[in-house]
Amino acid sequence: MTQSDNNWTTIGRLSDLVVGSGVGARYRDRQVAVFLIPELDDRVLVVDNYCPISGVNIIARGIVGDIQGEPVVATPLYKKHFSLLDGRCIEDDSHQLATYAVRVDGDEVQVAESAEGTGAAA
Repeated sequence: MTQSDNNWTTIGRLSDLVVGSGVGARYRDRQVAVFLIPELDDRVLVVDNYCPISGVNIIARGIVGDIQGEPVVATPLYKKHFSLLDGRCIEDDSHQLATYAVRVDGDEVQVAESAEGTGAAA
């Protein structure tokens, strides 16, 4: 996905992320969850922080793991797994998280204006 430089918004610093864990950030009028995944060569992935199952902003507090090699986050309240690559709920395909195109520029974590994409290497 190609984005011009003016389509990227800084949402935080790479140095603020916790390896293998989520961190909440503000992006425009919503909260997003930012993950630094060491198993994917320290790839940064960004999804909505809003859990469509519980109705609260809690995805960043979920347990990070993988299912058959795919990085996922388990929601803290209902333990449903969401793919960090495409946002789909593994157990119930009627639920979806928006995913964001992301890049790292120096120490800045940036996302694109549109809610799409599958992340970028750090």
